[in-house]
Amino acid sequence: MNDNLLKIEVAYALPDEQSLLTLHVAPGTDIQTCIEQSGILRRHPEIDLNTNKVGIWSRTRKLNDEIRDGDRIEIYRPLIADPKDVRRRRAEKAKEEGRANKITGGKA
Repeated sequence: MNDNLLKIEVAYALPDEQSLLTLHVAPGTDIQTCIEQSGILRRHPEIDLNTNKVGIWSRTRKLNDEIRDGDRIEIYRPLIADPKDVRRRRAEKAKEEGRANKITGGKA
């Protein structure tokens, strides 16, 4: 293995399965090229890089961002529920059940 290559990982998770692929790439390689070289697009054809967001270590990045040694590229699935809506419904339910103050939303 060439000592100048960077060791990175490409990750994609489904509810019942996780793919974590390790590969070595040249310095200056961008995220999209790493994803394509990893073979994960063949393994998970539902991934569409035009719609799926990507990131490195839980921070969203652009496909043309360069990677560094040790980076873990993550491909994110779309959210199935808006977190703000979920929290709002939970708070409304707590008010209805008397577990929260109807005016302030704090503990009853």
